[in-house]
Amino acid sequence: MLRAIYLVYLRLFKQNSSMQESTGDIIRHLLGGLNCYLRRCMFAILSVGPVPNHIAFIMDGNRRYAKKRNMEEGDGHRAGFTALMSILRYCYELGVKYVTVYAFSIDNFKRKPKEVQSLMELMREKIEELLQQESLINEYGVRLHFIGDMQLLTEPVRVAVEKAMRVTAHNNQRVLLICVAYTSCHEIVHAVQECCKEKWNEIKASKEAKVTNGALARNDQGLKGNGFDLPFQDSCKDYLNATKACSSGVESAGKKDGVFELNVEKHSDNYSEAEITSCSELVEMREERKYEQGEVPSIKLVDIEKHMYMAVAPDPDILIRTSGEARLSNFLLWQTSTCPLYAPSALWPEIGLRHLVSAVLNFQRHHFYLEKKKKQF
Repeated sequence: MLRAIYLVYLRLFKQNSSMQESTGDIIRHLLGGLNCYLRRCMFAILSVGPVPNHIAFIMDGNRRYAKKRNMEEGDGHRAGFTALMSILRYCYELGVKYVTVYAFSIDNFKRKPKEVQSLMELMREKIEELLQQESLINEYGVRLHFIGDMQLLTEPVRVAVEKAMRVTAHNNQRVLLICVAYTSCHEIVHAVQECCKEKWNEIKASKEAKVTNGALARNDQGLKGNGFDLPFQDSCKDYLNATKACSSGVESAGKKDGVFELNVEKHSDNYSEAEITSCSELVEMREERKYEQGEVPSIKLVDIEKHMYMAVAPDPDILIRTSGEARLSNFLLWQTSTCPLYAPSALWPEIGLRHLVSAVLNFQRHHFYLEKKKKQF
């Protein structure tokens, strides 16, 4: 800090600006340094207690802020971006690793086309701004994840999103998750669909292996009743061979060295379509029995969760929604079952340090109870 003050004084004497302007610059630098110092002291005190690992934000109130200040359309969202940069800095200074922000809902596509297009352009602009060398993202080593259905975005925005995730993929100190073209219902439906596809492919592969290459073993109780115990067969053809031999009274069986040997070669190429179909039906019946007995893998909770968009981050510890609203608006419904909601009356561009500190203090006050609830799930 002393070095900074010294450099300011040197600059003061080299500039030809008025003494009043230079004095104002010095005061601003001093106040800025003091503010940063006090903030770090506050965070050091907060860090004595449990610090949230993941904070999620619903950035509500940008349009109302613009209307309240008689600003032009879109200026409220620009002010909201500035507020986001400030709150991200506070979170990362405190030691929060994951921050998630609800930037654009799928429901927002229902707005006027002109407004949607303006928001898409603003989003592309701000994504590129995030990637600048001197940005907060590079200062704290933040990895960017964009959460949602990227196919719903315009082509320029989608290209910017892919570039941002690719460029920051090596960062591992902090994580910023930006939910765009997202709703929680869409996320859950997507996860269930992916699970169904995965399980169906597993079952399909298993059936094909059993019908074509794999081993109908110990399948037919009728053969066992006749004294024959089917070993692991090479294919359905072997199974049909054995079945024909058995049903014909073991026509070619002969005793050789005390061992019964079945000669079924003459049946090998005489299978009807009905017989082949019956073999396939047998496989189907076996799979149904396995399903009833719980042998076929079913869709479990862990299967759905691994296909969630938000699987890249732990569940939030705090959810903050500005503008005083206490509803979730289809945001992280799956992940916030034990997450406290903090809803300050300030609009999103008005959010500040005091709101974050209040949310963290509230989290620390109820931390023991929340951890107990998490263990019950």
